[in-house]
Amino acid sequence: MTRGRRWLAGVAGALALAAALAGCGGSGGSSILLYNGQHPQVTAELVSAFEKQTGIKVEVRTNDGIVLADQILQEGGASPADVYLTENSPELENLEQHGLLARLEASTLAQVPSRYESQRGEWAGMALRISALAYDPSLVSSSRLPKSLLELGEPRWRGRVALAPTDSDFVPLVGAVIAAYGKATAVRWLAGLKRNGALYQSDESVVSAVNDGSVAVGIINHYYWYRLRLEVGAAGMHSRLYFFPNRNVGSLENISGAAVLKTSAHMREAQEFVRFLLGPTAQGILARGYDFEYPTRPGVAPNPQVTPLSRIAPATLSPKTLGNDEQAAALVQESGLA
Repeated sequence: MTRGRRWLAGVAGALALAAALAGCGGSGGSSILLYNGQHPQVTAELVSAFEKQTGIKVEVRTNDGIVLADQILQEGGASPADVYLTENSPELENLEQHGLLARLEASTLAQVPSRYESQRGEWAGMALRISALAYDPSLVSSSRLPKSLLELGEPRWRGRVALAPTDSDFVPLVGAVIAAYGKATAVRWLAGLKRNGALYQSDESVVSAVNDGSVAVGIINHYYWYRLRLEVGAAGMHSRLYFFPNRNVGSLENISGAAVLKTSAHMREAQEFVRFLLGPTAQGILARGYDFEYPTRPGVAPNPQVTPLSRIAPATLSPKTLGNDEQAAALVQESGLA
């Protein structure tokens, strides 16, 4: 494990405290073990529907996706996991590069566009999330919002930017800056954020700080804003959500995906579970629920409360271009942000 990933795994582990082991009900004699780095609530709903439909029991171990990916790397051929589900594609790319994933069945891969899958067909995207800015219109007008994520490192934003650099959702943004502008620009941008930023432990804390007027803008994934609105009600929302224009990487489309471990002792059941995640039942659960992520299956509209992707025009880097987070994690550590 590289220094960057050791740091990131340690941070994520501190945030998660420990892996939560939860057994889910189901009938039938077959079972699988899921390492879950997705949101526990939506995963529980998906697992319940799968068990009801197939009779296959799913045991769930939940932790930060990066922590679980590093656990799989350490376990190697001895990993007890059958399926790995995570929030961001870099963890999946890392496991694939280490030869730890099995190729998914053709019927699974056929359910979503190929741009939401790995080049080798060893993992596939279940949901999409878009990075964005939460902002307080009483502190910054919409006309003064940045057109590029890089602007947040400029002097005019000193003390006005909230971010959570130790949150696993921040590192893919750094990877996107590296891919779009190069390492040197990413280093300068991170140095600017170090001077300008108010640091928080999580995206939830960032969006709350913006909403209560503590800071003008905050870097988050889009769904955190919608979840806060669900929690406090429309009357309690004093912030707004802003997507960067012109496919700027500040509004990066990131893929939440699933994979079957090459060492799975229950290969048939594991493949069936991943196929289910991309199928109409699971994608409908995503669309109807309050996870506020975008389904990847064509023809399944997201929760009507979220902004349609066609109106956002996010940056769409391929998973290979975005990479495996190794360099990005190292730069965040070297910047002193964490």
